Amino acid sequence: MDSTNLVVFKELCIKNLTVEQNRIKATYVVTKPDGSADENNLIYKYEEDVFDPESAESLNLASVMSAQVAINYGLFCEKITFDGVYEEADMRFILDMIENTSREIYVNKFLFPNEFLLPPYHELEAVKQKRYCNAQVVFVNTKFPDAKPLWRFRESDKDSVAILSSGGKDSLLTYGVMKELGKNVNPVYINESGRHWFTAVNAYRHMLQTETNVARVWCNSDRIFPWMARQMPFIREDFSNVRADIYPVRLWTVAVFLFGVLPIARKRNVGHVLIGDEYDSTVKANHQGITHYSALFDQSKYFDNVLTRYYTKKGWNIFQYSILRSLGEFLILKTLVKRYPHLQEHQISCHAAHERDGRIYPCGNCEKCRRIVGMLLAMDEDPRQCGYTDEQIEQCLKALESKSIKQIGSDASHLYHLLLEKKLIGNTPYAEQLAKPYPQIVRLRFDNERSMLRDMPSHIREPVLRIFIEYAEGVVHMENRQWKETDLTPELLYAEQYPFEFVQLLRATDTGIGEDMFEWDKHTWPELEGRLTDTDTAILPCGAIEQHGPHLPLDVDYFDAIHLANKVAAACSHPKPLVLPAIPYGVSYHHEDFKGTVSVRNETLGNLIYDVGMSLAKNGIRKLIILNGHGDNLPTLSYAAQMINRDAHIFVCVETGETSDKDINALIDTRNDIHAGGKRSANHVL
Repeated sequence: MDSTNLVVFKELCIKNLTVEQNRIKATYVVTKPDGSADENNLIYKYEEDVFDPESAESLNLASVMSAQVAINYGLFCEKITFDGVYEEADMRFILDMIENTSREIYVNKFLFPNEFLLPPYHELEAVKQKRYCNAQVVFVNTKFPDAKPLWRFRESDKDSVAILSSGGKDSLLTYGVMKELGKNVNPVYINESGRHWFTAVNAYRHMLQTETNVARVWCNSDRIFPWMARQMPFIREDFSNVRADIYPVRLWTVAVFLFGVLPIARKRNVGHVLIGDEYDSTVKANHQGITHYSALFDQSKYFDNVLTRYYTKKGWNIFQYSILRSLGEFLILKTLVKRYPHLQEHQISCHAAHERDGRIYPCGNCEKCRRIVGMLLAMDEDPRQCGYTDEQIEQCLKALESKSIKQIGSDASHLYHLLLEKKLIGNTPYAEQLAKPYPQIVRLRFDNERSMLRDMPSHIREPVLRIFIEYAEGVVHMENRQWKETDLTPELLYAEQYPFEFVQLLRATDTGIGEDMFEWDKHTWPELEGRLTDTDTAILPCGAIEQHGPHLPLDVDYFDAIHLANKVAAACSHPKPLVLPAIPYGVSYHHEDFKGTVSVRNETLGNLIYDVGMSLAKNGIRKLIILNGHGDNLPTLSYAAQMINRDAHIFVCVETGETSDKDINALIDTRNDIHAGGKRSANHVL
């Protein structure tokens, strides 16, 4: 059984978009293999006017918002139809995210243990595929055919921030820091239709009394998700009764809420959208040859970068990031409770919380509760401040002696080390086996993947980190897989620029941002530095300048290599490979009798390719595809590729494209043509 066995819907159609000043609605229609259909409505509702129903820009944003829930279902549909106002940037973003999410769900929900699945779907074999999305994705516009959004660069307020708020420690700390720094803070709470809203109630009610910019958005996505799950034959019928901190199959959830923030952010001219994601939420992994993000892509820095690039293409001039990337969970809670106790008392991290006397209280029984109680006690704080009773605290400590918590190994081990050291839990075999000191988790951590200084705009970097350093036990950076102590010197703080600041300046006078963002030479160096944190793959086109008959220009091989490289990169999902400037000259000595042919020696071409490849490796490229447009370059390119592989220890391959000859022959009139072709044939193909 492979991923194609997961197709259970003939079509998912998102249509009938309705846009009002403070509300949007879109109909989700599911068609099953027997032809029967069922439908439901996805709704976002605001407490203020944020849309202009006559505006193409509002219709466009509403269309993209309505698409977010559907991004979870590429594995399960033969076809997904988005009926609305979509631009090229929207379509590319949705296609990339559907493909990425399909792979994430395939690996993390079907190849790993999942208590929601019925047999035999829990026994899928890991099959590496070129494409994981099973659906044909179609974009149409039947309701608003005349709506044509106009691109324009938006001047945003870089001192104004919107915070995706949930009532948890991450968003509360982000709010506290930004407020202290004097920013114009807009905490936006997404009021889900499910019980998850309970985690936000205490903080939201507090901010209604203290904050002028607080906003709430009602969204019923928590009704759409279970409605879809009930129609999937591989999910347990009693899935809604299973107490778990995971969802049956969906993984694209944060974006559903995040896009609900954007109408408010755009109306209020917000320049920064902040998400409270920490050090442990950016994880690249590999399962039997399939790369994935450990079900955390929409909490990772890669997600922030994808969204910021999308906002840039749209001209919205919004940066999305987290100020917490260098902090682990323990240090986040410590900073919150020590510096902002008036906020921490409203923290609810329990999804089984309940209401009593107009206030929300944690359940005291779940994994999240025992984790929060354990951390607070380990830092000598009182869990009763955020609603735990003495009995619940005792129960949580007892549970910690034998039950696991959802933290990565080092964080859990250090927590147990502290709890045993303070004699807060007993020396059970489970606790003793797990306990081990990992001092880096209470320090600011920087490495070359999860947390880098350039992940934050430079103008807020120092004031934010100066607050955190007061509660951290030092600063460390990763060097040769070891944590090394360092200092936050001015030279270190400002050595690297936040790359998107330069993007906005560069694009401010553009009439639009096209798909050239994968072209190496179209970037500034800070832009490219940012791109290289996402991708380690490059395509190097190589051509020739030589005769192609009396009817074709001399650059055919050069043009073909560039054109194919750009098409390949554009078709790739995130993160796209970078396309290098092409090498125009090739080994063409056998054409030198024709004027205009420019040939180089094998040694010259080989040395040039070798030098370029070694330089790319120094830039961080780990996979290099040499795309050859001229067959006689092949021996030289193959030799150079071997030498680069030997000396730089990176993957290098040469693709000449001759496997497409059979397809080309079917299109042309001159059979067995290997070079210029007849005039009629060439015109026909081009």
